[in-house]
Amino acid sequence: MKLKNNTTMKIQVKEKVKKQASQPKSEAVWYLVDARDKVLGRMATKIATVLMGKHKPAWQPYLDMGDPVIIINAAKVAVTGRKEEQKKYYRYSGYPGGLKTETLKDLRERKPTDIIYHAVRGMLPKTRLGAAMIKKLFVYPGEKHPHEAQKPQELEVMK
Repeated sequence: MKLKNNTTMKIQVKEKVKKQASQPKSEAVWYLVDARDKVLGRMATKIATVLMGKHKPAWQPYLDMGDPVIIINAAKVAVTGRKEEQKKYYRYSGYPGGLKTETLKDLRERKPTDIIYHAVRGMLPKTRLGAAMIKKLFVYPGEKHPHEAQKPQELEVMK
């Protein structure tokens, strides 16, 4: 910068440093849920809470801090009322007249893991963060699962 008497003056400019959101480092604890005779909605809320990481004291809404969840016996999940016949699941092929509808009973026969997956997915954020969270959900229709090496802990869910 030039002044009136032809002398220059140096101006110091501080550089702005962007602070990166540092994700707290913690070991992932794997959880195991037995879905046999558990009510679908109550179980899904507990699972969604764990997948988001809201059960941890250092929870941040913009970070993926959740833990992986394994669900076994998905085919034997319980529903209340007459949902077995009345609850409908929709999918659309993208073509005119391509809307498919099926009841919970039909979906349980065709693909029982989708019942729990659909319920939990609806309780997660509808963003890229939610897409990353749902990848930590592992649903199996029977007793067996391939995650014994992770030593999952039992997650208590109300009946």
